[in-house]
Amino acid sequence: MSHADPDLVLRSTRVVTPEGTRAASVAVATADGTITAVLPHDAAVPPGARLEDLGDDVLLPGLVDTHVHVNDPGRSEWEGFASATRAAAAGGVTTLVDMPLNSIPPTTTVRALEIKRTVARAAAHIDIGFWGGAVPGNVRDLKPLHDAGVLGFKCFLLHSGVDEFPQLAPAELDAALGEIAGFGGLLIVHAEDPQLIDRAPSPGGPRYADFLASRPREAENRAIAGLIELARKHAAARVHILHLSSADALPLIAAARGEGIEVTVETCPHFLTLTAEEVPDGATEFKCCPPIREAANQDALWQGLADGTIDCVVSDHSPCTADLKVGDFGQAWGGISSLQLGLPAVWTEARRRGRTLHDLARWMSTAPAALVGLAHKGAIEPGRDADFAVLAPEETFTVDPAALHHRNQVTAYAGKTLYGVVRSTWLRGRKIADHGAPAAPTGPTGRLLERQHTA
Repeated sequence: MSHADPDLVLRSTRVVTPEGTRAASVAVATADGTITAVLPHDAAVPPGARLEDLGDDVLLPGLVDTHVHVNDPGRSEWEGFASATRAAAAGGVTTLVDMPLNSIPPTTTVRALEIKRTVARAAAHIDIGFWGGAVPGNVRDLKPLHDAGVLGFKCFLLHSGVDEFPQLAPAELDAALGEIAGFGGLLIVHAEDPQLIDRAPSPGGPRYADFLASRPREAENRAIAGLIELARKHAAARVHILHLSSADALPLIAAARGEGIEVTVETCPHFLTLTAEEVPDGATEFKCCPPIREAANQDALWQGLADGTIDCVVSDHSPCTADLKVGDFGQAWGGISSLQLGLPAVWTEARRRGRTLHDLARWMSTAPAALVGLAHKGAIEPGRDADFAVLAPEETFTVDPAALHHRNQVTAYAGKTLYGVVRSTWLRGRKIADHGAPAAPTGPTGRLLERQHTA
């Protein structure tokens, strides 16, 4: 709870709180960046406090995106902390967690973590946490990384796309999960079965249908089943399934939870808003792994969100330079850039399906913050950080790649009309983005996050 006096009030007829959406005035102490109270809409403004009346624009908790490939240092021509966090702020994201790969060095040792933190500290426009990596040969590095403050550990079960972050073989996965479970950590997994992928048709050529056939649903389903079996073996294990694409796996996950296995799962905006049927041949801006699947599969993912089997929606922002998105699906880099667009993309489809802004806040802020143990993020309530996204949910815009803050303006959303204009973004009571442009006059103000506290 804040001990500073409130000196800012954000007032709206639609404030999204854990209890629901209502008219309210949110009091903020900018001295320590926290929410001091959520008051009635017409409450008196505290003496000396500044009022920001947002009218009917929606006040959401700032988004927490726990799946972002910033690629900095080492591949900063793909993306960097400055550009990524500017894009995040423009899109209503106030906290991101950086993936351990695509940067050089990857975050698989404490030394590599410190290198990455040094680069991030000077460039962060929003708050940033870090994942560590579990790779062959670094079991002894996992506890030191945990002690140094990473929020968990990522691994691959098949080739990651970059040689400096190898996948874990089954015995190595077993050893890593046993080690991580021993100190209460979290293992997050890119779950596709390498043998089924190897036996699938080649993905080469411009046809999206050929690429889709090369990453069958069964590869995800089998990998997830194996991961659940391993979590059953390690009693204290906590596992999280990344970027779920195959809705076929949802009953497996639900059943595992019913047994008491600690397994959580995320999906991504592109799986919820784009379909295989609409991908033109050669349009490799739509390529990601696992892939965008058919409309019927998308419907089932939405049902998984509705019934709570899927916990959260995060971007898996995985950018690259434009030259790597060649027209051959076998050769192009696999990854979709959506850090700035996740909120309106998901809202556009959510509103069409009868879901609410309260749902959106849970999926894209509260649940991701809880996943990584950031108890001070993810909700508009007293004691939490004063992180907000101000949204005009009934307004639309057409995506112009040139208007994005991503370092490379390649996006599968180009030309799409989306609902939800982000008016402004606030980090710990300070406006950091205003109508898509940076608002902080003194440069980056983001902090580096560790488990439960900041550094």
